[in-house]
Amino acid sequence: MRRLRNSCLLICAAATLFVAFASAQDAPATIKAEIARLQQSLKDHPVSDKDFGEIASTAGSTLQAAAQALDAGQVYLALERLARGQDLLEAARAGVDKANLAKSGAAAFDSAWEEVSLRLTALDKEAHARTWDNKPLAVRALSESAQGKAIPLLDGSRGFATANGPKDGLLYMGQAEGEAAFSKFAASLNLTSSKAPFPLRSFLPELQSLQTKTNAAFQPPKSIDLHDRFIALNSAIKLAEELDSTRFYAGALYEYLGAVRHYAMLTAPPLDTAQQGRLKEDLAAARNKLVDSRDDDSIAQLYLERAESQIFHVDGSAPSADEWRSSRVILDQVLPAYYAARKPAAPLQKTAGKTVDITLVRWPYT
Repeated sequence: MRRLRNSCLLICAAATLFVAFASAQDAPATIKAEIARLQQSLKDHPVSDKDFGEIASTAGSTLQAAAQALDAGQVYLALERLARGQDLLEAARAGVDKANLAKSGAAAFDSAWEEVSLRLTALDKEAHARTWDNKPLAVRALSESAQGKAIPLLDGSRGFATANGPKDGLLYMGQAEGEAAFSKFAASLNLTSSKAPFPLRSFLPELQSLQTKTNAAFQPPKSIDLHDRFIALNSAIKLAEELDSTRFYAGALYEYLGAVRHYAMLTAPPLDTAQQGRLKEDLAAARNKLVDSRDDDSIAQLYLERAESQIFHVDGSAPSADEWRSSRVILDQVLPAYYAARKPAAPLQKTAGKTVDITLVRWPYT
């Protein structure tokens, strides 16, 4: 009963906070309809191909999680999950719908690639010219992050097609189209915010500092035992730097905070029962702080919604040890990094002599 009561309180608080940002009442309905549209497409055209069926299944689970977050009043978390679900679904769909193209060889793939490239380049130009006056920063961040992935994923698709054959290239081409489609959808949402805007700027100093700490931490046995975490961490930093370089500063902030979480998870300890109880209390306090804020802290709200979802499961199941750790990390590391990012930038680090930066990255962005 206590867990149910805590969950209900958080849901009510989340809904109250979102109302402060969303004066347009149709936004949640629009998001719900988009989730339903993608879910229906999976039902109408199931992906049975052995190479893409698992991706489609994960897409379906992610879309269901997006719908659950929306029902819980966690609108920004729902959007984040929708972005991931659409990415995966379009990847699987491209592999199946364009199977004949893959069999036709490299020339046919290159022709299709050129068509998609023209379309995504136009969308990228449109995204960079977009105005975001009076819109929640979290929506802008998710849109910019998705658009920032689209062109690199498309470029990667050609490389994979050359190395492994057109079928592998189609997977990433589909992902690229999914990211671009979500970016445009998020930007189209009829949302406004009456809160004071976030003072956006370049986050390169923070990213350089985090990269330096990451490089120092990349030592055995941690670099071996937590290899996947380091890949995700470096990927997040790289994407944030790419977004920052194109002045997608909201997206850069969002990805930087994600990298902060990955870095902190390298050393985050497990939580005992008493610490778990304190975490629930601290989550409520953080929620109240956001409710009372006069600033657009919607990106902080997004991460808080993620932290809440990790320990308050819809089905009542117990959180995993990593979920407890991640939720604590968001409170102790990610949110402080967010509030620090509101301040003016620190001076850029200067390096002596010639240096070469090497970042380990895998496709897709993780």
